[in-house]
Order: sequence, then C-alpha cells, then structure tokens
Amino acid sequence: MKITFLGGAETVTGSKYLVESGSSRILVDCGLFQGYKWLRNRNWQPLPLDINTLDAVVLTHAHLDHSGYIPALYRQGFRKPVFTHHASAALCGILLPDSGHIQEEDARYYERHKLSKHEHPEPLYDRATAEQSMSLFETVEFGETFTVGAFTMHLQSAGHILGAGSLIVEAEGKHVGFSGDVGKPDDVLMKPPVPLPELDVLLLESTYGNRRHEDSDPLDQLAAIVNETAEAGGVLLIPSFAVGRAQALQYLLTTLKRKKRIPNVPVFLDSPMAISVSDIYCRYSQYHRLNHEQCYQLCEGVTYTRSVEDSMALSGVQYPHIIIAGSGMATGGRILHHFKRLLGNYRTTVLFTGYQAGGTRGEKMIDGAEEVKIHGEWIPIKARVEVMHGLSGHGDYMDIQHWLEQSQLTKYTNIQLVHGESTALEAMRDHLRRTTRYNVEVASYRSILKL
Repeated sequence: MKITFLGGAETVTGSKYLVESGSSRILVDCGLFQGYKWLRNRNWQPLPLDINTLDAVVLTHAHLDHSGYIPALYRQGFRKPVFTHHASAALCGILLPDSGHIQEEDARYYERHKLSKHEHPEPLYDRATAEQSMSLFETVEFGETFTVGAFTMHLQSAGHILGAGSLIVEAEGKHVGFSGDVGKPDDVLMKPPVPLPELDVLLLESTYGNRRHEDSDPLDQLAAIVNETAEAGGVLLIPSFAVGRAQALQYLLTTLKRKKRIPNVPVFLDSPMAISVSDIYCRYSQYHRLNHEQCYQLCEGVTYTRSVEDSMALSGVQYPHIIIAGSGMATGGRILHHFKRLLGNYRTTVLFTGYQAGGTRGEKMIDGAEEVKIHGEWIPIKARVEVMHGLSGHGDYMDIQHWLEQSQLTKYTNIQLVHGESTALEAMRDHLRRTTRYNVEVASYRSILKL
C-alpha cells in the first residue's frame, strides 16, 4: 500500500490523500485549499494524478476543506463514486452548490468592479456543476463495511460535526486510519469520537496541536459578550460556519434567553445555508446530543433571513441585535457586507467562535489588524474583536491524546501528522513523542509513504 499526501499536509486545508494498492486507487477526502493566496492557487493547478485511474473518493466529512474540490473533479470528468456517511452527503448537497454559487457571485463582482487581473474571471466551478456532482454520492452508515477494489473500509463517528467520521482502510494485511477532523469529548452538540481500532498507520489531524481550549463555560462567555454589547447599544456580529457552529450558537443563545441571562435582543441567522443545515441537524438528531424537540427549539427567538433583500434590510435595524452570518473565517459570504457597514463603529463587537486559518480575514482581525480589505476596499476596524474558543469543533492536543489512549493503538503504530499549521504540527509531534509510545512524524506535502 502507498499513500501520497496531496493536501492537508503542512497546512490545515485542502485535505487529499491518494491511497494505492496494486491497481486500486482511492482518494481520501477531496478538499479545497483556503486561506493564503499561495495556497488557494493550488486549487487551480492540475492534480498530480490521472483522475481516470481513480476508483473512488471517500469523504470523512462535509466541510469544504475536505469536500469542496469534488465539483472541480467532476468538471474534469471524474464519474466514479463518492462514499460518505448519509448525513455528510446531505450536508454536501447544501455546501457544494453554495460554494459554486459564491464563486460565481465573486467572479461577477470582480469583473464588474475590475478587481481581477483577468478580464473575465471564472469560478473554479459553478452551482450547476456542484449540483451535478452530487449524483456521484453513495452513502454508508457508521460501522458499515464497504469495498473498493483491493480496499475494505468503514467509517466510525469522530464527533466534530454531523456525519463526521474517521476512515479505517484495510489492504495487503495493513490497517490505516484517517482521523478526519476529531471533535471534543464535551462538545455542545456532538457526541465524543469513537476510539480507534489497532492500526499500522494513522493520519492524525493537528489543528489544535499547540493550543488548549479554555476551561470555561461557553454559556458564561457568550452571556458576558452579549450583555456588554447590548449595554453599549451596539451590534454583535458573529462570523459563523454554517455547519455545526451556527446550530451551536442558536442553541446557546436560545438557552440564555430562556434562562433570562441575556436581554431579549433580536437574533438574525443571516445565512440561507446555515438555515438549511439546521433542518438537517433536526433530521439526523440520533447522531448528536440534542433530541428532536431540542433541535426544533433552536429556532426559538431566531429570525431567519433567507433572501438578499432580507439581509440588506438588517441595515435599518437600529436597536442592539445579533447577526450570525457566514463565513466562519470571514473569507466570503454575507458577513462581509455587515463588516463593511459596521466595523468602523466602536459599539460593534465581532465575535469569532472557531479556528481561523492563516491568511484569512479572521486571523488578521484576531491578530489586531487596524483595517481589513473587503471587495477591494480597505475598511478601518474600530469594533471590538473577541474570540470564543469554547465552541471549536476540534479537540485540542490533550483531547486528541486522551482519544488515542482510549484506542487500541500499539507502540508500533506510525502516526503521520496532517491538517495543521507548521507550529501546531511541530508542537503536536513533540508532545506525542514526549508523552506517548507512538512513532510520530509530520507528513510533508506531496510526500509518499510506503507500507
């Protein structure tokens, strides 16, 4: 067996791992590169493989840094199956077309305002292509064995978001695990990740390889920020990932209102995609902590703004209120229009609730940038910028270590660290080498591991 690291190596985005055994070839995850421009440029470069020889793609979960390149692969002629969990397929049915739509809109905007070096900028793929690529999806249940060529595989729950799984692959007498993104044991919505079986090799995510999550109650954190912003007469802007994070925020805000710990300020979920995702969380309630009734209570006190007109009308709301909008790293979406309108107001609070990849607007704002470029225009930042770590969907390095200790790994397990920034990868490697018995290395981009 042979593994080639085509993405998610030495970076936290673009996860793609080519796995080969004899004439059988699968691609585990098929993600978009995000963040720094030099990374995003990789999306436009040809994949260093012949897609006609691929037997299948297998997705660990639906986030775009793991699934978002599938429509591009489809556009290039790929017509083999894409295997993933039922809930992940449902989420991809929303995320991928929305990604294509945003790319179309951005291309039109940049052409109209002459903000691109290309006279007629084109999207990597459009909504129609993304919708067509969904015809490739074949769904499986956690624990269900399926085969592709020489490979026997199954997914097991990894927490993180709805449908997220770790993939276990067997071929040539070897067992390889792909952790995917691993959730926290005490996540607001998701159940703890299932321990791993005995493995020869594990590709392990390292997003929080150099950081611990704050040991604080997210309800307390959120209540304090909402109350301070409301007392100042301001607007709370929350850039949010549509999957998982938006639903957790709805749950926390409605809980705080019900307990009268915050004033009954209007809450607007300004994301058609997050609204649709909330429906999917209700449909698949057996895979997370909330029961069916609690899922539908997420909507209490939250106003859904689906149309562009509804979103634009929020500019006329004068009293204190809360806007949750995509994208979570402020790389696109409706949050940017609210930023342009409100970042210059010192009464505004911007609350980031998840990991911010290097090169994103979110990362720059957290690092104290005094202005940020949006749609070709530099916007001064007078707003207060806050970070809430308690809602991250990723386990930190101690959570990951405890997960490994609960698993059936042995001292012979070879761990290849992936999906992390360089500092996180190095810190995770040093920590695991110091505290565990595993052989731990950092995987390099486009390197090859032979088993």
